[in-house]
Amino acid sequence: MAERIAAAFNGHGKRAALMPYLMGGYPDLESSVAIGEACAAAGADLVELGIPFSDPLADGPVIHAAATAALDAGATVEGVLGVCARLSASIPVVLMVYANVVLVDGAKRFAGRAAAAGADGLIVPDLPVDEAEELRAACDRAGIALVPLVAPNTTPERITEIGAVARGFVYTVSVAGTTGERRGVPPELADTVGRVRGGTALPVAVGFGVSTPEHARAVGGIADGVIVGTRLVRAAGEGGAEKVGEVVASLAESLR
Repeated sequence: MAERIAAAFNGHGKRAALMPYLMGGYPDLESSVAIGEACAAAGADLVELGIPFSDPLADGPVIHAAATAALDAGATVEGVLGVCARLSASIPVVLMVYANVVLVDGAKRFAGRAAAAGADGLIVPDLPVDEAEELRAACDRAGIALVPLVAPNTTPERITEIGAVARGFVYTVSVAGTTGERRGVPPELADTVGRVRGGTALPVAVGFGVSTPEHARAVGGIADGVIVGTRLVRAAGEGGAEKVGEVVASLAESLR
């Protein structure tokens, strides 16, 4: 299944692959399926599907609020895996999940459940590369990619270490801090992406702060993938699948 990630980065026909983020179960499970389908129809190449968690340390207030609302509405890991299963038939799905959720099951069982639901990869933002060996091995056995993250202040030595064990692509955080909409693309982003490219042969995708077509176009000229989260979660709350589809279409158009 990890091969579908490679195909998404190689066959998009745009400046860069477009990867929208959606919160599983927000505003409810059925709506999140419709939102994912709208992303695929509007030009997304793969989607990042969040599993809601009560203490999402990498996320800003919009995504945190969506996670809380999803949990309050009854979203569970099993329910979000059901969303994954329905979406994965038409588009590659990378699950974004916090380490505690994985640890409840154990690495082997969680990776197996994710693979059975059709997931193509996992992003675990609070799992350092030094502590990821067990989950990485479980994902390898299950045929899914454990995608690592790199920050602007990650040292060259650490980037090399991360790149050596990366699977699927390398998620490059554009700015220090949490997810959220920002005014523009950091001027040092090209240097950050260049340093990451020096440590891996895999695609480099950029997220955190990318929210407008102008941002997407700028990032698409630097990186292999563009990840948009907070803007789309906000759109989901404003107008559901229809509004998300409109925003994704504008982002996709900016990358053509």
